[in-house]
Amino acid sequence: MLKGKKIVLGITGSIAAYKACLIVRGLVKRGAEVQVVITPAGKEFITPITLSALTHKPVVSDFFSQRDGTWHSHVDLGLWADAMLIAPCTASTLGKMANGIADNMLVTTYLSMKAPVFIAPAMDLDMYRHPSTRHNMATLRSYGNRIIEPGTGFLASGLEGKGRMEEPEVIIETLDRALDSTPSLEGRHILITAGPTYEKIDPVRFIGNYSSGKMGFALAEECYRRGAQVTLVAGPVSLSCSPGIERIDVESCDQMHAAATRVFPSCQAAVLCAAVADFKPARVASAKINRGAGGLHIDLQPTHDIAASLGGMKQPGQRLVCFALETNDEEQHARAKLKKKNADFIVLNSTRIPGTTFGTDDNQVAIISASGRRDYPKKSKTAVAADIVDELETLLQ
Repeated sequence: MLKGKKIVLGITGSIAAYKACLIVRGLVKRGAEVQVVITPAGKEFITPITLSALTHKPVVSDFFSQRDGTWHSHVDLGLWADAMLIAPCTASTLGKMANGIADNMLVTTYLSMKAPVFIAPAMDLDMYRHPSTRHNMATLRSYGNRIIEPGTGFLASGLEGKGRMEEPEVIIETLDRALDSTPSLEGRHILITAGPTYEKIDPVRFIGNYSSGKMGFALAEECYRRGAQVTLVAGPVSLSCSPGIERIDVESCDQMHAAATRVFPSCQAAVLCAAVADFKPARVASAKINRGAGGLHIDLQPTHDIAASLGGMKQPGQRLVCFALETNDEEQHARAKLKKKNADFIVLNSTRIPGTTFGTDDNQVAIISASGRRDYPKKSKTAVAADIVDELETLLQ
């Protein structure tokens, strides 16, 4: 989808600047025309000669190219491009972009850009987790920019492994998918559930789980990117999503069940990724339960089975995708759920695979359906979301 596309690649002063060569090569290989705009600090890490040799274009760095009045027009670049990618993007440049500080050619080009902008941050973890950086990233997202973070593609609360720039092949694939001129899910309404639920014990305690919501939010972003109308029912998580996604924030299973059953009749599909608590306290104390000499006994009762409820409501033409997180006998349990929930397929993942599931940026899944099993390698949750939506698309055709 990049053939014939015009891409402005912004490079800033990060140690990850050497990876820009791989990005340029990948974009050119896919048929894109690339114009590099580099900051003065960026030239300390990679030479314009190298980049010019790869793009077959002079690299733009300064406002004036000669002392004879010849200058580079950031306005013209903003009109020329089909997309702007800033990779790597330092904390300094993030701050300048978020606050309109136009003191170099890259930021002025960004401020003049009429096309979609993609940003791949690169910095050390302390800088990445600083509140000012997080604020600047949230601001840029609110302006409609796409933040390409390792394993997520959106502003996340889990910081493990963050800071480093996403790998070049993932960045290129993100652009390729985003610039697809034929949104494959346009006209479809898709319901996504994400995150945990909290079931109250008393005003200050709850029963919950370790779900971060990253997988569900990645699914919502992927469906939205493909043109779908997305309703995201999110449990209590600290994640943001694209402004065009309809987001319903809930806390308990009862609230998530009410929202999902209300929205599902208008949808063509639902993907139930939330880690919903299976049990809740039979009684919720009205005041904090204080420590006593003896133990504490809590009677539990089952929560709503949201997947079974939607499976029972499902009409011809509607599709239902459920998740199964298992610790043992994975496929056996997934196939039982496939039938019980009236699902079209089950996304199976296991706690026995290190570095996946709760709180991580990666996942490794298998898709279980009536026709068989398809296993996938360990990938970022953004890439896993694309695989799942690809499978869903085949059922919606």
